[in-house]
Formats: sequence, C-alpha cells, structure tokens
Amino acid sequence: MVLTKIKKALKKKPKFELLELPFIDVTEDPVRPELSLEFRQAYGRKIYGIKDEEGDIAAVMCFAFTHGIPKSVEEMDTMSKDAAMQAIHRAGVQGDVAIAYTVWAKKKGGGKHMVNEVYKMIKGSNHLNRLVTLSPLTDMARKFHLKNGANEVQVNLTTQNFEYDIELDEWEKFRDRAKGWFKFK
Repeated sequence: MVLTKIKKALKKKPKFELLELPFIDVTEDPVRPELSLEFRQAYGRKIYGIKDEEGDIAAVMCFAFTHGIPKSVEEMDTMSKDAAMQAIHRAGVQGDVAIAYTVWAKKKGGGKHMVNEVYKMIKGSNHLNRLVTLSPLTDMARKFHLKNGANEVQVNLTTQNFEYDIELDEWEKFRDRAKGWFKFK
C-alpha cells in the first residue's frame, strides 16, 4: 500500500496546452448549447481548449471580455459589444474582465485542468485583471467552482457569478521586483 502511494506521488502529472479554437461543435456544450458559434466568436469573445498529451481536446471554455460582471447572457452580450467598441480606441485591448460563460470536459478531469490553464493565462495577461464566471443557477456549477477555488460573487435570477482570485502572491511580487534588480528576463 505504501509503495502504491509512492508510485502514485512520483507519477508525472499530465501536461496540457491551452489553445484558441477557431470553431467547436456547439451541440457538445452541455451548459449553453443554444448559443451559436457566431455568438461565441463575436465582439471580443473567444473559445479556448486544452490539448492533452495524446493531442486530444480535453476541455473547452468560452469567454467574453467586458468591463463589469454581467447577470445574464443578454447583459454579457451587450457588455462585450461595448468593450469591443471601446477597444477600437485602445489599440485592440478589450475588457479587463474575462467572463467564462461555459466550460465542459471532454475527458475526465479536463474541466479542472482547463480552469488551471486559463487561470495561468489570465494571471500572465497585461490587461485582464479579473476572471469571473457567468454560470447557470445549478448546484453542480456552484460545487465545481467552489471546489476549484473560486469565491461566490452574486446569485442572480437565472445565473450565478464566481470569481477566481488572480492577484499576485507575495513570492510573485518579490520575483517581479527581483527581476528589475538583476535584469532577469
């Protein structure tokens, strides 16, 4: 039993690659299958997937970029259009809030790894400072986000919002200061 635990601990964790996807089959989306591909690609919205070691897409997440937290898909639509229009005057930099409005796993564990990879991407971004969900009003969505480290922001009429903290940790702040002292790249 101890040997099994040691072997499991030493096993290499799977690596994933975050990709922007040009298209998806929207009928595979168990959360928001009613949203068309055109909706998901319009007005500063993007579709991301994570590719696993076998080269398969393990999970998919769709985003809208806004300047606030929407309470409905309709409000997100309006807010992302507004952020896209404002981006014309800001060298293409769209909203500072990434709204994850759907996520689904195509392989076991894919959803959790998707959240982790997106978290890293947004944390490393120069213009995004918040990662917020626009989740359906279900217990499954609530449990998923709370289990993955999100905080509940608000419960709306038909949706709920959770936020993942992307603020730099103390060691990251120190690392960034040290890079300036030692001219690390």
